This record gives sequence, structure tokens and C-alpha cells, in this order.
Amino acid sequence: MMKAVFCTSIPKHIKNVYSQETVCEIKKYYELNETILNKKNIQKNLEIAKSAEVLFSTWGMENFEKAEIKEYFPNLKYIFYAAGSVQHFAKEFLEDGIRVFSANAANAVPVAQYTFAQIVLSNKGMFGAIEKNKHNFASANHFCNQNIGNYYPKIGIVGVGKIGMMVIELLKNIECEIYYYDPFLPETTAEKLGIMKSSLEEIFENCDCISNHLANKDELTGVFNYKLFSLMKPYATFINTGRGRQVDEKGLTKALSQCKTRTALLDVTMPEPPKPLSKLRRMKNIVLTPHIAGSSGKEVARMGDYMLCDSIKIVKEEKTDCEVTLEMLKTMA
Repeated sequence: MMKAVFCTSIPKHIKNVYSQETVCEIKKYYELNETILNKKNIQKNLEIAKSAEVLFSTWGMENFEKAEIKEYFPNLKYIFYAAGSVQHFAKEFLEDGIRVFSANAANAVPVAQYTFAQIVLSNKGMFGAIEKNKHNFASANHFCNQNIGNYYPKIGIVGVGKIGMMVIELLKNIECEIYYYDPFLPETTAEKLGIMKSSLEEIFENCDCISNHLANKDELTGVFNYKLFSLMKPYATFINTGRGRQVDEKGLTKALSQCKTRTALLDVTMPEPPKPLSKLRRMKNIVLTPHIAGSSGKEVARMGDYMLCDSIKIVKEEKTDCEVTLEMLKTMA
């Protein structure tokens, strides 16, 4: 059996993500030491680290420099990361020939479900009507009836990665037109999905609901700016479950101040939470949720199970589903 160990700077996440049942299954295929390694204790557990061939990790996985990898993990072959993005740590391990697996597909499931629900409710005008209905039923009802509803609304998906794909699949449950922006999506794939290629400007100008799923890249900071938000239709909604830094806050609040029937649903912001005096907190047509689109509650165990499945496939020498490569890091979230 290969020797395995846990690794994260936030030990409490291990218990949540890797359930007792999952840990028992791992032990059937690996010699698992349940010590949780991190940079604070790794010198004290150097023998365990050096013998480890497999790391099971989750949120809190730290970045190790190449020299540290050679010093601490000379025998390491695999990392199973039961969380989403691996951008902050994977490159150095991959360049050292260590294979990395990510449960980002598992984390994409609740994000896609959450986004789909928001799109359906947004098209009904629910988020703009909640506050109105407390004071004036007729006004709230009128507002909802100005919205498109869910009979052939135009939906804009920005970024068609794992989450974007899942959202598109869920949207097949309603009659709608789907437009997308993603320079990396092959047009043959778009044709199979039945979605229409558009520029960002076209999506913001024509769509009733726009949802962001772009990858977390430095060059995309502030990509959603006043120019785009000012193009939004009067009853359109912008949804952000991607990254807060991709939204220019001043541009968003200016455009939504100019047209108060536009709505923004923000699950992520930069900074998070918004500053106390931020307009994001005060504007009635901006709805803030506390970064809950991703895995929460018992949903986090799904990610541990995804990594369990791929780890078993490694032992059985079967094709895996969740491996990340250096090439994939260029475009993935």
C-alpha cells in the first residue's frame, strides 16, 4: 500500500470534507496516517512527510516552493485536493512531476444549482420585488410583471467551464435562449450545447440575466465595468458567483443607480465582506449573499468522495476523472 497523509493549514476542514466513511474507504487502499501536515508542524513530522506518497487535502492547502517540495516530500506522487481551484498551489507540484487531482467538478455542482435557481427567480423579478412587497403589494406585483419570466428569456453565460456547462445543462429545464462569451470554448462544443456565441457587449445589451463564471485570472480584474453595466436592459439581472475582483464596484453601483430596475446578485465581492460604507450594502437593487454558492453544509463531503473515487482508480490503474494538468491551469478557474 502507498503511504498517505492529510495536508492543510485549516485542520477542521479535513473532518468535514473527509467523512468517517470516506476515511475508512481510503484506508482500504492506502496506509493512511491521520496526522494533518502543514507548514507549522512539518518539521516535527518530517519523517511522515518524507515517506508520504499521497496527500489528501482540501481548503487550506498551502503553496510549497520547489525546494520545499524536494525537502519535505521526496517520495510524493499524488495530491488529491477535495476543494475547488488549485491555482494557488498546483503549478510547483505539477512541474515536479507530481500528479494533482481536484474536486472542482464536485464543487461546481452546488454553484450551478444555486445559479440556476437565481436565474429562474430573477426572471420572475423576485429579488427586486421582495422589499417592495413589504410596503406596497401592487407596486411589487407590477414590478414582477415587467420582468421577462421564464418563457424564452435570453440568458448570458460568461465563462463556459465546468460550472458554466452545468448551468447550461440545468437551463434546459426551461424554455430559453442561451448566449455565451468564452474565447476558449470550441465552436463545435457550443453547437452541441445549442448556445450562441456573443461578445460581452452583446450579452450585457441583449440578455435578461447575465451570470459570471470566468476563471480567476489577474488580467480579468475589473473586467465587468461601467461600460458593460450601463448596457443592461431596464429589468435585467447580473449574477456573480465567480470572483469579486472581476467586478468594478464603482461602475456597477453607478449603472444601477442610473436605472433602479436593474438588479445585481453578488455572492462574492472584493473585499469580502464589502466595506461598511460600500454602496453595495446600501443599494436596494443590489442583493448580497455570504459566499454560499459553493459547497456548504453536508455538500462538502461530495468533494471528499470525488477524491476517494479517483484515488481508488489510481490503485486499480483505471482512468481517472479529476486530474489537473499544467495546460489546464491556463484556462481553468
